Amino acid sequence: MSDCDSEDDATDKQLKIVILGDSATGKTNIATRYAQDQFCRTHKPTVGVDFYLKRILVKGQINVVLHIWDLGGQSLGGNMLQNYIYGAQGILLVYDITDSLSFDNLYDWLSVVNSHGIQSGKTPPHLALIGNKADQLHLRTVSEERHNKFANEHDMSSHFLSAKTGESVLVCFQQVAAEMMGLKLTTADHELQQRVVTAQIENAESEIQASSSNTWNTSPRSPICLLQ
Repeated sequence: MSDCDSEDDATDKQLKIVILGDSATGKTNIATRYAQDQFCRTHKPTVGVDFYLKRILVKGQINVVLHIWDLGGQSLGGNMLQNYIYGAQGILLVYDITDSLSFDNLYDWLSVVNSHGIQSGKTPPHLALIGNKADQLHLRTVSEERHNKFANEHDMSSHFLSAKTGESVLVCFQQVAAEMMGLKLTTADHELQQRVVTAQIENAESEIQASSSNTWNTSPRSPICLLQ
């Protein structure tokens, strides 16, 4: 093998992914959960754009550096949006499954993406539809059928995930990266990216029992019934 070949093998493939969608849909938490394995419970709107880097191995052999651009929800209609999208090989359109308006507004975001593709004359980026907050299915207002119909009509890959728990976040980005390079992941590839989600159960009943026990042991008076 020549020195040139060795240098080529050592070079990481660079891919740009832009995350679009309304404010409060969880775009930043998706990016930070993936790039830094962090989740912020307090909503802080992104002003302009934030950047993240993530080095990954696709199909166990291809070194890839993902350049993730997290755009603020107020970017829609802004003068800089076209510049942010420029050069992206992948675009994630994110909505909150508990907020139907954030889903309806995807048509506006997609319109901007499509118009940019026509103007630039370049190969259209891979599009992925992301339904965030999958941990709140009991509050869902956007049906899976509507989600799938939108994805199929616009030739998008389809994903449901939870930035809060981390569920399916790794799989989503791995699949998007592979499809941006024209590759398909196998079942084994998906299994390698599965994140084990552990439920955090706040046992209020145990705390109440412990509190009641302490009251019984420390109070010199007769126990009374506490109404809550």
